[in-house]
Amino acid sequence: MTKIICALGDISAQYDALFVDLWGCVHNGVNAFPEAVAALQAFRRGGGKVILVTNSPRPRAGVEKQLVHFGVPQDAWDSIATSGDSARAAMYRGVVGRKVWHIGPPSDLKFFEPLDILAAPLDISRVDLAEAEGMVCTGPNDPFSDLSEMRSAFLLAKQRGLKLLCANPDIVVDRGETREWCAGAVAQLYSQMGGESLYFGKPHPPIYDLARRRLTALGGDIPDSRILAIGDGVLTDIQGAMGEDIDSLFISGGLAAQETKTSTQPDPAALADYLTKESVAPSFAIGFLR
Repeated sequence: MTKIICALGDISAQYDALFVDLWGCVHNGVNAFPEAVAALQAFRRGGGKVILVTNSPRPRAGVEKQLVHFGVPQDAWDSIATSGDSARAAMYRGVVGRKVWHIGPPSDLKFFEPLDILAAPLDISRVDLAEAEGMVCTGPNDPFSDLSEMRSAFLLAKQRGLKLLCANPDIVVDRGETREWCAGAVAQLYSQMGGESLYFGKPHPPIYDLARRRLTALGGDIPDSRILAIGDGVLTDIQGAMGEDIDSLFISGGLAAQETKTSTQPDPAALADYLTKESVAPSFAIGFLR
């Protein structure tokens, strides 16, 4: 049964490392959450390690720049694992071919910058759909568009047997008070049409493998039983933690604030109903990371 806690400090002694979601937990896409930052800083002062595990399609360096812009200080985290890095490694290994059709805004073009962590990365070129061997989605071209506009292109892609690499499995995200579509919604549409979508962020194993490598690189060998995953997405953060057999802390005041009736803390009955409906069982829950 999920236990509602008042602060991270209530349970932090049980863990040596945190896998922490960013958007909705540490910032809202505009500004950092001061209480969340303070909680992570306190955990690190106690000797804990913090790995930011995000479904951002950006490389790690791009996320670091975002954190500075949002006001998240560097002493609140140790390392970063992004779905973008995990997906880029797969792309440069050729999982969707050498010639790819990119779906996403121009701001995501850094996804295609050279990758030096592989011994022999393939040469990847962006081409029109008619020439493509596969597709790479870093997000909708317009996060507010009607995604059904993609159907005609996806019908052609499906008929040609093209695979879609999804660099961000999130369906939606809240930027401040505005909800936007993410790459996961595009990939979901393609899958619903009978196409094959490949995912590399939460809740899928590759990003957790990357997070563990980031953690190991900091020194020491921390078992999964001493890792706590924190996030506001039941279909990404919580399902992913459950699949990895890692304890989890659900932030109810993020994407599910309305469903869980969260003001400062979730309503216990509403929380229980929501978790039952979504078929997930986080170890703990709290309104906001603090």
